[in-house]
Amino acid sequence: MPPFITNALNSLLELPTVSRVRRNHGLEHATLHILSQKFPRKVMAGHSTSSGFRLMADLPLEDVQEAVDEALARLRAGEENLAVHPNCGTNFVTAGTFAGLAGASAMLGVKRRPQDVLERLVLAAGLATVALIAAQPLGMLLQARVTTSGQPGELAVESISKTQQGGMTVYFVRTRG
Repeated sequence: MPPFITNALNSLLELPTVSRVRRNHGLEHATLHILSQKFPRKVMAGHSTSSGFRLMADLPLEDVQEAVDEALARLRAGEENLAVHPNCGTNFVTAGTFAGLAGASAMLGVKRRPQDVLERLVLAAGLATVALIAAQPLGMLLQARVTTSGQPGELAVESISKTQQGGMTVYFVRTRG
């Protein structure tokens, strides 16, 4: 990548609000890794903001608190890999974008006759499949370098609150720093 693009991207990623979202996103993923090990059959999801992250999971508050504390400690100890999660939305957006572009490119120039469309549909499915395979490592790379940070810096947990929303337990982990 040309240096001016790398410098511009790094400058953008270090903007205070962007940096906070990335660090919260990393802490969210690390927390999910830890909770998934303790509760392997539980369905969990998260969403990060500049003020913290939401965790949707039907779990006891004490377990969430312990997981958040452990996640922050392990990130601070250098376990940056915890900030990258295979079920992150970054992976899904990357895969969907690649598959959509591959499918659309297969249909370029096709005539509107049904037999032409059907012929290209096979090509579109094949290219979309290849794109999905290629997108897997790219999504993880984008997480590691762009959408999350495994370096929490001065990030600290202020509070964890629990609410019920639409029959779902939602925790909000408020951070500062």
